[in-house]
Amino acid sequence: MNRRAVVSLLAVGASSAFAQFRVEVSGVGMTQLPIAIASFRGEAQAPQKVGAIVKADLERSGMFRSIDTAGIVADENTRPDLAVWRQKGADAMVTGSVSPLADGRFDVRLRLWDIVRGQDLGGQSFTVRATDLRLAAHRISDYVYEKLTGEKGIFSTRIAYVTKAAQRYNLWVADSDGEGAQSALTSPEPIISPSWSPDGSQLAYVSFESRKPVIYSHDVATGKRRLLANFRGSNSAPAWSPDGKQLVATLSREGGSQIYAIGLNGGEPRRLTQSSSIDTEPAFSPDGRFIYFVSDRGGAPQIYRMSPTGANPERVTFTGSYNISPAVSPDGRWLAYVSRVGGAFKLQVMELASSTVTQITDTAADESPSFAPNSRLVVYATQQQGREALMTTTLDGKIKARLAGVAGDIREPDWGPFPR
Repeated sequence: MNRRAVVSLLAVGASSAFAQFRVEVSGVGMTQLPIAIASFRGEAQAPQKVGAIVKADLERSGMFRSIDTAGIVADENTRPDLAVWRQKGADAMVTGSVSPLADGRFDVRLRLWDIVRGQDLGGQSFTVRATDLRLAAHRISDYVYEKLTGEKGIFSTRIAYVTKAAQRYNLWVADSDGEGAQSALTSPEPIISPSWSPDGSQLAYVSFESRKPVIYSHDVATGKRRLLANFRGSNSAPAWSPDGKQLVATLSREGGSQIYAIGLNGGEPRRLTQSSSIDTEPAFSPDGRFIYFVSDRGGAPQIYRMSPTGANPERVTFTGSYNISPAVSPDGRWLAYVSRVGGAFKLQVMELASSTVTQITDTAADESPSFAPNSRLVVYATQQQGREALMTTTLDGKIKARLAGVAGDIREPDWGPFPR
């Protein structure tokens, strides 16, 4: 559920052109590995510039700083001149090639070099259709990221988000940089709160097509969908359990908005919260020990957590008088949420072990934070220069990348898991 929906709930008590993105990176990180990414040999004749995609991926991660390679074309068999690239300040270098095959596919190859030690760090090759060249580039980025940081890369994962253009709503599934979007659902009625299942095969979301909020799950591969919650009153804010066997959601079937557990195979929902206040926006911790949620039981919206049975609710946020939209990082260390600060809505990140809170944006209309599966980045919706857009940010707020839509309001991002 986005900020607008939460504000409303708490107040009352109750065409692919739109998906095209470009990445603009701003900010300077504290420690970044300087890397040279040459133009891949043959990519000028290919539908996608693989080297440029890899460069944008690595810059967006906040872990890398690009060294200028203008005019340099190098394939996987080209050994870099170590002295030259050391003088330019590079610690590592990526080279590669994109070659068309007789059957219309492309052979994509890369080599990663450690410039400091003069070592070949290995390479990869992919044979892909033209439509999968971007995915091949993201996989190259994942390979480079993991080799140089020791952590898994997130570039070949996917995000879901919603656009509104005129009176048409679209639920999109896209690459992690917002490109390559495919429409999963289009409707003249609002679509909100997309939520990835833990295995990445399903999206739960809320649709208003029956003139009230109803929860569906959508099979991403086949497009088939299933009705999960259409109880009396409102059905909203779905979130998956870590094992993928149930959802938690906000239902108003008994009058007030409360949190329920819903089995995927039907049956009676199990009520988890028992307050006379509004309880909404549930989100599981990755280990399944807690459900975080928003409640105004203390007089204003704050974030609480409870056991999966609803027992032992405790308040989590104490900084600020209005905090909503909790998202827990996959490693369990961080809580992202939106706080109202002097009338502006700003993204905050809390280290859960210490309860230390950092405001990481300077925008005023942030909403719907969601962590990358490696817990290193947050995607969120915001407004810049009067337009709604998606942004990613590092956890310290130092590196931000705007994924700017050509047209249409962009909102409600959710970052999918690592492929299984």
